[in-house]
Amino acid sequence: MTTKDRAYLKGLAQKIDPILSLGKASLTPEFVEATAEALKARELIKVNVLKNCIDDPGTLAVTLGERTRSEVVQVIGRKIVLYKRNNDNPKILFPGEKVKKSAGKK
Repeated sequence: MTTKDRAYLKGLAQKIDPILSLGKASLTPEFVEATAEALKARELIKVNVLKNCIDDPGTLAVTLGERTRSEVVQVIGRKIVLYKRNNDNPKILFPGEKVKKSAGKK
C-alpha cells in the first residue's frame, strides 16, 4: 500500500463509526472471525478498543491485521482502522483506478 493510498483511506475512515468493540476478553477467535466478515462486507472498518482491554492498541492492530490478512491503516488512541480489498466486488476505488467493465459489454 502506498502512502497516497493510506492517506486516502485515512480520509475515508474519518467519516465512519467503529463497528466492532474490543473488550477485556481481547482477541478471541470469534472476534477475529467477526472482523474478517466485516472486512469482507465493507473493506474499510474501524475498531474501538475499550478501556477495560489491558492490551496495547498498536499491538492489537498488528495482530488483528495478521490474523485477518488485512492492512492496518492507522491507530489513533484507542481506535484501529483496517482495510482489506474485496477482489470479487471492490467497494473502494483509489484515485486514478478505473472500474473494470464486465465481459460482453461495450
